[in-house]
Amino acid sequence: MSNGTPVGVSNGSTHIKGNGIPRELDALRLEAVHRDDHLKLGSGSARIGELPPREVIVEATATLLTRLAALQEAFHADGRHALLLVLQGRDASGKDGVIKTVYGAFNPTGVQVAAFGPPTPLELKHDFLWRVHQVVPSLGMIGVFNRSHYEDVLAVRVRNLAPESVWRPRFAQINAFERSLAENGVIIRKCMLHVSREEQYVRLKERLDDPRKNWKFRLEDLKDRARWDEYTDAYREMLSECSTREAPWFVVPADDKVLRNFLIARMLVDTLESVDPQFPAMDAAVREAARGFT
Repeated sequence: MSNGTPVGVSNGSTHIKGNGIPRELDALRLEAVHRDDHLKLGSGSARIGELPPREVIVEATATLLTRLAALQEAFHADGRHALLLVLQGRDASGKDGVIKTVYGAFNPTGVQVAAFGPPTPLELKHDFLWRVHQVVPSLGMIGVFNRSHYEDVLAVRVRNLAPESVWRPRFAQINAFERSLAENGVIIRKCMLHVSREEQYVRLKERLDDPRKNWKFRLEDLKDRARWDEYTDAYREMLSECSTREAPWFVVPADDKVLRNFLIARMLVDTLESVDPQFPAMDAAVREAARGFT
């Protein structure tokens, strides 16, 4: 890993096959978090200093999105697996932007998006994973979680909504839950969109100043910003405890929106190509019945 490269971004060779990714972008690929990575999650790791020209990244992202669309069509028809992308990040880290850009490449019939706010009274009567399991994508589908079950070890912890004796065991419970999903055909990829304190200020200020965006601004945004260090500690432990072989975490430098979208699109292409989805052959009985069809 070169100096100045954030943890989680590799300078290794690409895994993408024949997608026309320029040589100068070979260094830009997400790497899964490992327990011994000693994540700092400072402002420096929310950005990459020296990047190729912006138009090169934009063009490469467009190429990846085209490839994603083709892969999704085969993935949906294949039906052996489901893919779940979990998006977590601080306020204004870009979760909606990723969904709009990256998932915008997909056929809507094969994609589902679930957003998680505060639990309802009914959800509070169940275990914390109950509402999550209901919206896990079915085989052949690609799903995205805009926030997720990880709020129950992040917000619950930082806002003191439950004691440590409640939220700490959830690390192991989440790992067991995700392992079960993986063993039943769900491919899980989790992205922590890492935005710096400085960039978050700029984006929150835009929400305040733009009448088209200030509806997004919440009182809780200010309260959570004041808890910056507490959230950093919570994210560090979450990433360390819950990045597993079955369900890895990726830290995505998210100060630059164009780079953020490129990195996630590239990781998704890599993931789908590793599955090698195939269109199923026509049923023999159907083929025989269709013989001579005009």
